Amino acid sequence: MIKRLLPWILKGGISVGLIAWVLSKVDLPSAWAQAKGMDLGMVLLAVVLMQLQIALGAVRWGLVLRALEAVFRWSSTFAVYYIGVFFSIVLPGAVGGDAVRMWFSRRAGLSLATAVNSVALERAMTVFALVLLVCLTQPILMARVPDLPGVWVFPMLLAICVIGILVLASMDKLPQSLRRWKLARGLVQLAGDTRKLFFHPAWSLGTLVVALVGHVNLSLAVYVLALGLGLDVHVLDTLVLVPPVILVMTLPISIAGWGVRETAMVTAFGFVGVADHSAIVLSIIFGIVTMVTALPGGLVFMLAGGKKMEEEELAEEKAAGDQPHGVHTPPSPLP
Repeated sequence: MIKRLLPWILKGGISVGLIAWVLSKVDLPSAWAQAKGMDLGMVLLAVVLMQLQIALGAVRWGLVLRALEAVFRWSSTFAVYYIGVFFSIVLPGAVGGDAVRMWFSRRAGLSLATAVNSVALERAMTVFALVLLVCLTQPILMARVPDLPGVWVFPMLLAICVIGILVLASMDKLPQSLRRWKLARGLVQLAGDTRKLFFHPAWSLGTLVVALVGHVNLSLAVYVLALGLGLDVHVLDTLVLVPPVILVMTLPISIAGWGVRETAMVTAFGFVGVADHSAIVLSIIFGIVTMVTALPGGLVFMLAGGKKMEEEELAEEKAAGDQPHGVHTPPSPLP
């Protein structure tokens, strides 16, 4: 029980602490007044864009699966991806959305290696595209904010991403003596899958374009909400400011990015003259819209056999609890 609650307690504490700290810095009556004046038509448009975002994510993962020569129907790809989004955004806990995706795709017939590697490589491509977009839009950002600190950070992150991909693709060069270990054999498989995705232009460019379109679409959703709040921002402002915010949110230190997103949004939009109370209202409404669009994934989860997965997860946890003290095996969503 403690193992199941601990991630919630730690991440929840960070989320609540950051939100409380940001709220203490803003004019709450002004924030509430602005939130009440939100254009609901713009909220609905943002919901549509976020539904499109989920579809783009499913297509991105589907392209990775096909690059790895996995046999997985598009209908299954969309369903499993939606379930993963639900767990990542609405119910983040000991079992994250990525682990749920692995479990369901493994259950649907994929090999364990393909299930794990496809999710890992889809995540890698998503982060790579996000860092690339930030670097591509950095000249626009610097023109808008000449005194922006730390402009060297994102080019350095891009270089780290490229080096990381090359390292992953070279993992099968490990000495033969190490391949008797299960982890080493897994790295060999991951290296081959990395090359299948990143070293084949048709798959790598196609997946990269879909990932970039997804990040731009996310920025447009924030822009639509900003218009609904009557904020004086340009579409280019959201295009250059939202990707760094999303990049910060990838840090697994809070519940669904709550708290981290608000802190980052207040900081980022402050560079273009948006008041703190306006930025935090924008961030909170964006978070609510994101949760609303993820909710149908819960229904898909239950229809796809969610109860069975929960029972197997509890069985794994009980088995781990029966081990001698000091031996730790994390609960696995995989059968």
